Amino acid sequence: MVKLRLKRCGRKQRIVAIDVRSRREGRDLRKVGFYDPIKNQTYLNVPAILYFLEKGAQPTGTVQDILKKAEVFKELCPNKTKFN
Repeated sequence: MVKLRLKRCGRKQRIVAIDVRSRREGRDLRKVGFYDPIKNQTYLNVPAILYFLEKGAQPTGTVQDILKKAEVFKELCPNKTKFN
C-alpha cells in the first residue's frame, strides 16, 4: 500500500508517495510537494497527488490537513462537497 507522508529535509519537509513498509527516511516512489512549517508555505504537484489518490494512496493525518487547506480534494471529487 502507498501512503502520502512527510519526509524530513532540513527545515522543509517533503511530501512524498512512499510504500508503507519502508522507513520514514526510506526510498520514496515520488516527491509530490514541499511543506515549510516555519513560513507556512506549501508547494504541491497537484496532478501527481491526484494520480496517487486515484490509485488508492492514503494520506497521513498531517498531509491530509495540508491537502484540505490547498483544496486538493475538491479537484478529486468535484461532485461531492465534503471529503472525510
